[in-house]
Amino acid sequence: QVQLVESGGGLVQPGGSLRLSCAASGIIPSLYTMGWYRQAPGKQRELVAVISSGGSTNYADSVKGRFTISRDNAKNTVWLQMNSLKPEDTAVYYCNAKNLFSTVLDFWGQGTQVSVSS
Repeated sequence: QVQLVESGGGLVQPGGSLRLSCAASGIIPSLYTMGWYRQAPGKQRELVAVISSGGSTNYADSVKGRFTISRDNAKNTVWLQMNSLKPEDTAVYYCNAKNLFSTVLDFWGQGTQVSVSS
């Protein structure tokens, strides 16, 4: 059974930092691209950042230079370091695992709330 468990969300002031974690189980890390997505109230879910099994990364333009995605395949864990947070970063953040060879094997965590407000 595949599980993705996010943690690290919370309330932070503008300009602050948070680090999200996603602990995965039931998947072979080398077979999955991992990503973080977010969904703000009334908006569609959007890509924040992705990282390949080999460590290549891609970011949404809105977070480039502020967010950093990383992973440790041995620990089956992915992180999202978020710096210089803005109110528009407020959303539920979801961890995602996409299999390299099957579109059916696409898994989501339950989400963690990030709120940026003074």
